[in-house]
Amino acid sequence: MKRILLMMSFVMAAVSCNNTNPFLAEWNTPYGIPDFNAIEDEHYIPALEEGIRLQQAEIDAIISNEEAPSFANVVEAYEASGAVLDRVSNVLFNISESDATESMQKIVEQALPLISVHSDNIFMNADFFAKVKDLYDKMETLGLNQEQKMTLRKLYDAFVKNGVALGEAEQARMRDINMELSSLSNAFGNNLLAENNAFAEEFGVSISEYSEAMASEQDRSLRERMFKAYSSRGNNGNANDNKELIMKMISLRVEKAHLLGYDNPAQMILADKMAGTPEAVDNFLAGIMAPAVAKAKEEIIDMQEMMDEDIKAGVVPAGSTIQPWDWAYYAEKVRKAKYALDEEELRPYFKMENVREGVFSTAGRLFGLNFEKLDNIPAYHPDVEGFKVTDSDGSYIGILLTDYFPRSTKRGGAWMTNFVNQEIVAGKETRPVIVNVGNFAKPTADKPSLLTLDQVETMFHEFGHALHGLLSQCTYKSVSGTSVARDFVELPSQIMENWAFRKETLEGYARHYQTGEVIPDSLVAKINAAETFNQGFMTTELTAASILDLKWHMLNTIPSEVENSFVESFEAAACKEMGLIEEIIPRYRSTYFAHIFSGGYSAGYYSYLWAEVLDKDAFEHFVANGIFDKETAMSFRRNILEKGGSEEPMELYRRFRGAEPDPEALIRARGL
Repeated sequence: MKRILLMMSFVMAAVSCNNTNPFLAEWNTPYGIPDFNAIEDEHYIPALEEGIRLQQAEIDAIISNEEAPSFANVVEAYEASGAVLDRVSNVLFNISESDATESMQKIVEQALPLISVHSDNIFMNADFFAKVKDLYDKMETLGLNQEQKMTLRKLYDAFVKNGVALGEAEQARMRDINMELSSLSNAFGNNLLAENNAFAEEFGVSISEYSEAMASEQDRSLRERMFKAYSSRGNNGNANDNKELIMKMISLRVEKAHLLGYDNPAQMILADKMAGTPEAVDNFLAGIMAPAVAKAKEEIIDMQEMMDEDIKAGVVPAGSTIQPWDWAYYAEKVRKAKYALDEEELRPYFKMENVREGVFSTAGRLFGLNFEKLDNIPAYHPDVEGFKVTDSDGSYIGILLTDYFPRSTKRGGAWMTNFVNQEIVAGKETRPVIVNVGNFAKPTADKPSLLTLDQVETMFHEFGHALHGLLSQCTYKSVSGTSVARDFVELPSQIMENWAFRKETLEGYARHYQTGEVIPDSLVAKINAAETFNQGFMTTELTAASILDLKWHMLNTIPSEVENSFVESFEAAACKEMGLIEEIIPRYRSTYFAHIFSGGYSAGYYSYLWAEVLDKDAFEHFVANGIFDKETAMSFRRNILEKGGSEEPMELYRRFRGAEPDPEALIRARGL
């Protein structure tokens, strides 16, 4: 072990002397924030290649070590490896999502094959695996703590899932599959970005503004055109069509699953998740779909009454019925009629900066955190702002960057990622640098960024992910922060949504951007009264997308000769089988389902609903004790937020809750 650490010290000393590439030098920046001001496009590939070379040397040193395998000289040595590669890839892939210029897209295309080959070289190395397996087989005799056991298990599983036990020919095929899948996934994302920008250019409405526009647009024919354009992204028979990519990806995923001895990709992916099996997920989703659709049908009745009034007024042709492009518009009419709740009346109280202040103050009241605005820090875009996060005793927690406004080079949606991981190497702790990214309305010359209720909820959601990363108190990067089972990772994010519109929270941040007036109790009452409004639709579209994802990944064969129309026919058959009504489509149709075809949620989109059972059950525990009860909050922090993936997720949850989660909590919360 001493020899490995000595070698690592030598390598890092050599790297620090190289000041020609900012990735290969120590960053002389506040709090270890990446040196964005110095990083240029030409730095990425050389730094990536050097990072790969350095980590391979570190792996070779582990393998050649003649001492008996130990947790320290195998697992800890592996966890400490790849520092330069992590530094480059964390920046590269974050920037490629939030500022995907044409040159950045080309860099990623170059980088993906290099990373794929390097990963396969590690996790198909039989000599390395032999040392890991030796430790894994006698894990219970090594005196390891729970985090060490989880780290060892995760490393062992990485080898197995990458086909280390396969024959030479099968491994060669696995390498080809891995490389092609990474390339196809990247192409899918690039196509979707182009389609999103084309939509915005045609309608003058960005993808992030689509829902709001559909709720307010009175011209029914325009709503229909917008809906059809939105729902056909990636399915237009042009250069950005994603159907062929989908067929190739699913075919390769099926082949990979078969190589590893699984019947289908879902079975392979879910083997180490909380749900465990595709059948468990299927049954879980079916139990939600039925009451969701029943509720949606009730909602249609209310909306049809509104449409009938428009028919009488001659606004809509006689005989018209609610269509998918009518839902948001007439749902908003129903909401105004039932609850006297008008989104435009609310938005002045949700200035972006004030909502962010509310998010921070909520974390302060719950977990004792403080947020200090930082000026003149390195940033990859002028929209980025930075905050130093400290604990109640003043100790340093980490850095949070926020990047909230849309641009043509940023993909749609909202997300959280790490620029720097939390870990402890050789006794030295690195605290994280986290970013929250969104696509909220950009300020204009006469109006600040004003958020919708949905966007307020989104900010709280992504901040929950940020807390999971910031508060991590783990040793090993493989299990720190959000490195948890996919169907557990949404618990910290979704539970934060529950505080967004509570009266106690709103009083602290919802102030009119012009007058400074705190949101009146009458509006707060309306928001809370409408809490379960339109949940039939929202739950149905979310569950439908989850089922569609699962059905794609439960395929165990793909015809060798198949037309692109298979994507449409498969999706139609899946929607019919799940009982989806014609007035609703899945939240994401296949050709723009980035979560599963260019993200990390393959056979995992159900995770949002699965984790919602946990988050609603957990929040009921908060409500019973007081939503800002310090003891309950600190239990959640210590047992969930700080633990990352260092222990089994259900064990962590039971430790916080003191009981198993109640599966009916989700149904209650959604008013189903």
